[in-house]
Amino acid sequence: MNDTIIGIHHLNVTHAGTPILKDVNLEIPRNRVTVILGPSGCGKTTLLKCLNRLIDIYNGLDVSGQIYLDGEEILNRRNDLTRIRQKMGLLSQRPYPLPMSIFDNVAYGLKIQGLRNRDELADRVEFYLRQVNLWEEVKDRLKSPATRLSIGQQQRLCLARGLAVEPEIILADEPTSALDPLSSTCIEEQFMKLKRDYTILIVTHIMRQARRLADHVIFIYLGEVIEQGTPTQIFDHPQHPTTKQYLRVGH
Repeated sequence: MNDTIIGIHHLNVTHAGTPILKDVNLEIPRNRVTVILGPSGCGKTTLLKCLNRLIDIYNGLDVSGQIYLDGEEILNRRNDLTRIRQKMGLLSQRPYPLPMSIFDNVAYGLKIQGLRNRDELADRVEFYLRQVNLWEEVKDRLKSPATRLSIGQQQRLCLARGLAVEPEIILADEPTSALDPLSSTCIEEQFMKLKRDYTILIVTHIMRQARRLADHVIFIYLGEVIEQGTPTQIFDHPQHPTTKQYLRVGH
């Protein structure tokens, strides 16, 4: 695959001897939307947690294999974990705005990076709120608590907060599962715009969403990569019997 940003080689994750991911080998293309599709419990979220090393916080997991980000081995404990995570923004199933104002939610990461100039902070906050199509909705209440926003607005705010630290990659774990259809559509539209500047990995079990968004689809079942390809290849011309069965039941 041309212009690979993430390479995964022989990744295995087990818990108390039970396999969660089995010999996963993948190449993730840069500036594309890659959708990881599969039923609940198949290892999709675990794969995302391996990418940003959130897997480290769980006891009893054994991880082997290699994950390379732009040639740097992510799982190598000698590498700077903070710097690795700064390259990846994470959008969870439910939004978790920080207990502060709308403005400060977006400014939080900028301040940690050392930005203190008020005018520059204001410009950057506006820029990222515009990137997620939220600015016009909140520009007159930036000092209001972020928790007063609707859940769809909160999800876009969390996306803006993640973008503000300038990651290369957006990891989205079922980002619309808690949203109404209109809010879900809004999030999907932002992803389609953002892929010009970011690499996006989306975990979902919603096949219609995968077909709408994906440039590349990876189907995982019981911890194994069963099949991968373009949406047309996976949804219209699947090759593996397990993929065919999943699509048939899902439709």
